[in-house]
Amino acid sequence: MKKISLILLAAIAISACKGKRPANYQDSASAASAKKGEWINLLADSTMAGWHTYGKGPVGAAWHLKDGELHLDASKKADWQSAGGGDIVTDEEYENFDLKVEWKISRAGNSGIMFYVHEDTTQYKYPWQTGPETQIADNKENEDGKLIKHRAGDLYDLMSIDKEIVNKAGSWNKTEVIANKGQLTILVNHEVVLKTTLWDANWKKLIAGSKFKEFPGFGTYKKGRIALQDHGADVWFKKVEIKKL
Repeated sequence: MKKISLILLAAIAISACKGKRPANYQDSASAASAKKGEWINLLADSTMAGWHTYGKGPVGAAWHLKDGELHLDASKKADWQSAGGGDIVTDEEYENFDLKVEWKISRAGNSGIMFYVHEDTTQYKYPWQTGPETQIADNKENEDGKLIKHRAGDLYDLMSIDKEIVNKAGSWNKTEVIANKGQLTILVNHEVVLKTTLWDANWKKLIAGSKFKEFPGFGTYKKGRIALQDHGADVWFKKVEIKKL
């Protein structure tokens, strides 16, 4: 009996070691207390702890998180978005960060990843009215995919990526956004595709030449929430991880 117990304990210990996360890895529940350099898994909790619907309460029923994979079911519509969906944002705000997101989009679909979102619905109805967006789209069949600065990987309506390396609809892609002391770098599928400086004269010029010029606060906030967009299409996210810099 004693020998069996020791064997069981050893097996449990080996299993735990195999599944052990790095020492600098935490889940979304620890986001507020995370130190610089610690990776945070923002999809660690099946209840979507650490997220809420922009300007509202808990994440809507159209967003489903299972086994670390988040799916927006857009089969039922509410205007141009999904019934029970809506844009979701992190409870935590981030200043200097490294964000990694894996995503795939449905055929002809459209979505986006936003950052530096300022949540104030008295002034801004949607997150995209304050937070820059790295675009998610089916470039082949979505109408936005045919427009310069609106293609997957672009800094939406501001800058185009310098190479076409986005996988087709239904395939996984990886976007990384590094924002550190005003320097913005975006990678798609592990390749640097865009670099710029935030908040300087050129940044203001980019905004002045875009659709966002009508929103005075757009692109001005130096700390804000991360947002995943509901643009009325099925979209999937996984391995949404962030660390403070």
